[in-house]
Amino acid sequence: MTPLTLRHRRTPLIFSRPVVVLAALSLTTLPPLTFVTGDDSATTTSEVESDPRIERELFSGKVVLLSEALKRRDMRVAKEMADQAVLETPEGDLVPLLADWRGRAFFQDERLRDRKVELVAYRRDQLPYLQVLMVFTFDEDGKRQYTDYWCDVCSIPMYEIKPCECCQGDIRLRFQAQDLPDYLHLDDGAKSSAADGN
Repeated sequence: MTPLTLRHRRTPLIFSRPVVVLAALSLTTLPPLTFVTGDDSATTTSEVESDPRIERELFSGKVVLLSEALKRRDMRVAKEMADQAVLETPEGDLVPLLADWRGRAFFQDERLRDRKVELVAYRRDQLPYLQVLMVFTFDEDGKRQYTDYWCDVCSIPMYEIKPCECCQGDIRLRFQAQDLPDYLHLDDGAKSSAADGN
């Protein structure tokens, strides 16, 4: 039996130069990436920043599990809906949260649920889900606190429960006194009443 001859083939240009290929194909319609930094004002996607149809708003209430909220309304649901997190507004509306890079913490961390929150978020047309950008909780004195997770070793913020992205160590839930971002264009009365918990 004659042994097979192995030939060394060159990789075609289209596979060896993916950046060139993307540029050549002009794939400018790809969705924008989300860049998360320690600066709370920079925790938005470039899409939200650039699309005038997407308005960042302030949503108030408390985050609860959907099954608990429906149980209080004498509705029973199957276990498949047990872990869905929703924002329950002061008016009693239930707004489902998207479990993305920021909203996922409400699905993971019961310490963020069943307490007064203010969420800087937005909703897309034809979708009911709230996409959270910033989370504010309130301390026992009713003072607003920006809420995220923090690694004391690496001094970097994170937005869900997981090992530190740098050292792989433990992170902690962090609260910082902070005002609402100016881009919300709230009047002083709305800002103070929100801070007072009214």
